Formats: sequence, C-alpha cells, structure tokens
Amino acid sequence: MEETTVGSYFVSNYPPYSFWSPKYVQQAQEALNRPPAPGTPLGVYLHIPFCRKRCTFCYFKVYTDKNASEIKQYLDAAITEQELFAQRAFIGGRKPDFIYFGGGTPSYISSEQLSYLVNGMKRALPWDAAKEVAFECEPGTLSEDKLNVIKEMGTTRLSLGVENFDEEILRNNGRAHGAKEISRAYDYARKIGFPQINIDLISGMVGETEENWRENIRQLIDLAPEMVTIYQMEIPHNTVIFKEMKALGKSVAPVAGWKTKRGWVLYAFEELEKAGYTITSATTAAKDPEKNRFRYREYLWTGADMIGLGVASFSHVGGTHFQNESSFEAYVGRLAQGEIPIYRALTPNHEERMIREFILQMKFGGLRPEYFAQKFGLDVRQRFAEQLENLRRQGLLEPSDAEIRLTREGLMRVDELLHDFFLPQHREAMLV
Repeated sequence: MEETTVGSYFVSNYPPYSFWSPKYVQQAQEALNRPPAPGTPLGVYLHIPFCRKRCTFCYFKVYTDKNASEIKQYLDAAITEQELFAQRAFIGGRKPDFIYFGGGTPSYISSEQLSYLVNGMKRALPWDAAKEVAFECEPGTLSEDKLNVIKEMGTTRLSLGVENFDEEILRNNGRAHGAKEISRAYDYARKIGFPQINIDLISGMVGETEENWRENIRQLIDLAPEMVTIYQMEIPHNTVIFKEMKALGKSVAPVAGWKTKRGWVLYAFEELEKAGYTITSATTAAKDPEKNRFRYREYLWTGADMIGLGVASFSHVGGTHFQNESSFEAYVGRLAQGEIPIYRALTPNHEERMIREFILQMKFGGLRPEYFAQKFGLDVRQRFAEQLENLRRQGLLEPSDAEIRLTREGLMRVDELLHDFFLPQHREAMLV
C-alpha cells in the first residue's frame, strides 16, 4: 500500500522487540558475567531523553517536563550504570571503540551538566581508544560555548537534527528549532572544526511538497556537510500524529505516501551524487566515504557488543539483547539500589544471529557472502535462494557474483523487503 498508515516499518534489530521478555533477564546477567569473545569491539550508547518540545512524529522515550534536579538525578544514574557495567566480566579489559549520545536531545543539557556526565563516564570506562564519539544535536540548543564543550569531550561526529529548512514546516511538525537557528549552529560547528558534521533530513514531513523538498536538497548541498542522513517518515502508534488521526477517525496519515517519499529520497541521492557524495546505505550519503564513516552503525551491524545506558536503552552483549526499564522512576530507582536496570532480554540462536546481521547489512545496499561463510559457516545465497530469486525477478538485485547487492530501487524499499528474510514466526508477528 502506498499511503502512509500507522505502523513501524524501519528495521533496526532482529528478532523483533516483541519477542524480548522479562523472563529472559537472567540470560542478560549471564552474558554480563562471561568474558568477551576475542576481537569483539565494544561500544557505549547513552540515551539522554530530554527535549524542549515533543515533535509530532517522535516515537522515542522523551521528557519535556523535567527540572534541573531531576536531570541531575538521571545523569547520576547513568554514571552509576556505567560504573556497574565496568565491573562485570564481559568488559574483559576492553575500552570502548565507539560512543554514541542519542535522544531525546543530548544537546538539551547544559554545558556544566554535560561536562559532569562525561567526566563520570570516562572515570568508569576511559574513551582514549575510541575511534568515534557521535553526538546528536537540536540546532536551537546550541551556542558556541556549548559546541566547544561538545568538541572538547572528544566528539568526532556532530549530528544536527535539521529535518527540514522551512520555518513553517518545522513549526507544523512540532520542531523546537527554527530555520535561522540551523545556519547559526552549523556556522559555529564549522568554525570550531568538528571532524565530521552530519545533517539529518526527513522525507515526508507534514506539509512537505516537491518544491520544498528540492529546496531542502539545494540548501543541504550548499552547506556541504561530510555526511547526510535521510529518513522516510513513518507514523508509529505512540506519536502525536497518530493520536490526532485516531481522534478524527482517520487511517491515513497527513504525510506523503511511500512512493512519493521514496521518490524524494531518490532525487536527493541523485543530486548528492552529482555533488560528489557516495551513497553508503539506504539512509546515508558521505563525502569521501573512507574518511567519513558512521562507525556506530558499522560496528552494530557486524555483531559488536554495545552497552546502552539510560531509560529504555537497548544493549547487545555476548549475543544477548536486552533493554532497560522504560520509565524514569523505575530506571533511576533500580540504579539507586545498585542494580543494572534490565527490564527484558532475548538470546537469539545461531541462525537468528546470522539473520540479524544479514538484514542489517542489506541496509548498506549489499553484503559479501564470504563474510557469512567465515563467521556463520553457511552460504547465504543458498540459505536465502528463494527470497533472493524473488528480488531478482522484481529487478531489485544487481547482477553480481561477488556480492548480494540491491538496485537503487531496492535500496529505497529495503525496510519493506527485509521482512521476507525473517523466520516464519517473526514474519507472522509483524503482520499482527
């Protein structure tokens, strides 16, 4: 169906989150108590759930009503969580290879709060070996002084959540920042000299038109960031837009249809390629892709360990997935008692771990079968022969002996196509 209806289509993990359960929490504890497999990279993700406003399309765990005392309480809890993880056997003497500050709005907290947080995290687990420190920002929260603090903490990738350059569209979608704040924040970041600046856009926001989208891409290319990320708008159940749809008895969201959104992303990718960028995944383009990489994604999609700090954060350790408590009070309360606040978990079997890496790496646009032969001991071309043949018949796969590679049309539709590679029980669950 081409209309945008309610639902989550973006594939970020496997097996689906609905299969994770509190009854498997002990599996997570056991994973934390095992030494790491040799050569496994380690990462840290921190969810900072505070925002100035909640965007109408946002489906993340965020708070717009916390005062300074509550924010301090949360930061203390996150530092404690890092300290508890650092004591467990799975660390095995490793230092983080990558750090990611996500949200919410990491740049919402003050410079003083940020310095306090980072110093506490580094005491527990030093960052001096990290190949990437990524930090998400909302342009309206940035000053030159705060950007200097973000740079001094070691940030190598600054990601600006621009989403659209038009003032009215930003306002109609509940964004906290305005158009003028985008250029101001970007100019400060350039002056300070971050190694990599990424700009996020969203295809299909309320009010976007063909003319507006083309103007977005023109302004984007004029700014010339090192990386670009473009998402296609979806409307999960826990968004303001869905609540408004439900109140009005509507089943179709007031945003562009999927065909239009894909067309806009395709246009953006073509224009970016003309400007010297390389398309590096279904959502990203990079100048000089060997230099400007998104290591957080690369590590996660190839089986790295990652500890997720913060409310509702996800972790992946020793092959086991787990998620933290999803309420502020439960998260902070359990850490006050000295407990890692794990709420639910799941340990995939060997086949499920293979499928996870296969579908995530397909989002790069293609993958190497020999990687899977070496790591999982099977030929993915044979294992997925039926699904791959179906893609070929639709013209969604490039002819290649060395790789399994999607065509550009296939890349635009990749999240929709990935469900065919799920095990039957997981595919059926996604249809419910």
